[in-house]
Amino acid sequence: MSKPSTPPAAAGYSEGSIRVLKGLEPVKQRPGMYTRTDNPLHAIQEVIDNAADEALAGYGKKIRVTLHADGSISVEDDGRGIPFGLHPEEQAPVLELVFTRLHAGGKFDKGAQGAYSFAGGLHGVGVSVTNALAKRMEVASHREGQVATMTFAGGDVIEPLRVRPQAEGDRKQGATVRVWPDAKYFESAALPMDALVHLLRSKAVLMPGVTVQLIDEKKKDTQSWQYKGGLRDYLEQTLTADAVIPLFEGEGYADGNADSFAEGEGAQWAVAFTEDGQPVRESYVNLIPTTAGGTHESGLRDGLFQAVKSFIELHALLPKGVKLMPEDVFARASYVLSAKVLDPQFQGQIKERLNSRDALRLVSATVRPALELWLNQHVDYGKRLAELAIRAAQNRQRAGQKVEKRKGSGVAVLPGKLTDCESRDLGANEVFLVEGDSAGGSAKMGRDKETQAVLPLRGKVLNTWEVERDLLFKNTEVHDIAVAIGVDPHGPGDNADLSGLRYGKICILSDADVDGSHIQVLLLTLFFRHFPKLIEAGHVYVARPPLFRVDAPARGKKPAAKLYALDEGELAAILDKLRKDGVAEGRWSISRFKGLGEMNAEQLWETTLNPDTRRLLPVQLGRLDFAQTASEITKLMGKGEAAARRELMELHGDAVEVDV
Repeated sequence: MSKPSTPPAAAGYSEGSIRVLKGLEPVKQRPGMYTRTDNPLHAIQEVIDNAADEALAGYGKKIRVTLHADGSISVEDDGRGIPFGLHPEEQAPVLELVFTRLHAGGKFDKGAQGAYSFAGGLHGVGVSVTNALAKRMEVASHREGQVATMTFAGGDVIEPLRVRPQAEGDRKQGATVRVWPDAKYFESAALPMDALVHLLRSKAVLMPGVTVQLIDEKKKDTQSWQYKGGLRDYLEQTLTADAVIPLFEGEGYADGNADSFAEGEGAQWAVAFTEDGQPVRESYVNLIPTTAGGTHESGLRDGLFQAVKSFIELHALLPKGVKLMPEDVFARASYVLSAKVLDPQFQGQIKERLNSRDALRLVSATVRPALELWLNQHVDYGKRLAELAIRAAQNRQRAGQKVEKRKGSGVAVLPGKLTDCESRDLGANEVFLVEGDSAGGSAKMGRDKETQAVLPLRGKVLNTWEVERDLLFKNTEVHDIAVAIGVDPHGPGDNADLSGLRYGKICILSDADVDGSHIQVLLLTLFFRHFPKLIEAGHVYVARPPLFRVDAPARGKKPAAKLYALDEGELAAILDKLRKDGVAEGRWSISRFKGLGEMNAEQLWETTLNPDTRRLLPVQLGRLDFAQTASEITKLMGKGEAAARRELMELHGDAVEVDV
């Protein structure tokens, strides 16, 4: 018998196979993690954003972007200039650190002593990424009567720091950064001109009084923008249809006495409602364009909806049987929204979406009272807007009724424990399978009654892995789940009828502890074994409630706040952030939720139920097919599989953290 040969992959895998990426190597290896790679615009935007942050902080009035004939791009501002002395801890020129080190920047400290109160930069990653992906970068900083210059290539210093006194004719302060993007990192080396013009124009709109200039040396063309009318003028020029009512504009910022928000946090907006045409929707956080929206847009939607709903109720305009939903008001809204958030949390380095939970309340709390006042001062316009929203609601409900008629008339008697939602829109409706009656009570009080249903489950659900389908309904909990969702049990090969499905999302909501995980597994087993088509169609989800609450004291401009963490890792990250914010050790208090029942309705809504701020994981099969997954689950859930489970625990037992 021949000796089995060693696989080539295994033979070459040793301690030396592990690479540690240093400096800017991670950016060059995986540029898509740090910036957009379809073209260099986002890399250049990092430089433009820095110039805009200087203007936002009140130190600059001009930003000039030049497209040079040799393919390079330079960005010039008249801000404070980048410091170039030695860093007190790193003992290296600050100018070098800013452009060659990841997570080095002046925007981490957002308190009263920080260099920037409101800024888009929070990772300290931006321009170092631009530098890493550039064949060459030249930097000049003018400040304190001196001019400092440095040159880089591929993120490395090729011409060290040089400092000279300012000569006659030199500007007194500001920075100039000239970049030659390296084409090998981008699908196209050409900058999309329309997108660049839109970006620069929006910066001018958001900073009234600041002049933004674009010079194209090849075309010998110069464009310049300066807006005094701000968001209103910009939206009026961009709209593609006539507005139903005059544009609604306003702004609101927290003062020093605000309980929940830091001084200066708030928003400025301009909103138009049209009956046709493509809606214009643009949002920004600290001048950073958030093309994928986020919680500040959700706050605008909530504020508009609550104000219009309040006006309709006050004037008794809603026809009988019509239920108003946020989308009925928001569907025909065009807007430009500019939010100021002291410590914004973005989704990823590209910063296309804002994730800060507080931003929803911040924007809603400024928009709602302003619109309510405006509508009641202009009742005729208010009634016109109400008509638009009511018509949208009626059209939506008519569309929903057509779907209901096709489903047939046979309706099962719903379980008594189910607290159903009011809407019949399958796409919007959700049911939460909640562990325990006490948690069910909080969920019922905290939910959105229009679209969210709650079904409390008593104790552990039956392990249904080896239960015959015909005997499933002997178990009350399983019976109630099946009747509530409106789908009969079936197998993976069956032609299952999902036409009776009552909810677009079936969400498992259990405690964040070990018992909660066990209930989660039992319910997932039920769905995988007896309702596989629901998983296949993407209807099953797992809600992730927090395990910890941190009560943080006021820090700098940030007021006291309640912060939530899903697990130990997030808790450590929150505490690390508090330390960086200057909070002394032990000034915070940490509470661990023993169960969902310990949360009040407001906390449960904010952390777990609110679609804008919750974390909801879709359940999918992943890389294994049904048969392979079934084999793995049999090891875990089968009654005669004790030996396989023992082997699994012996192999991986040391990887488990015991939750006592």
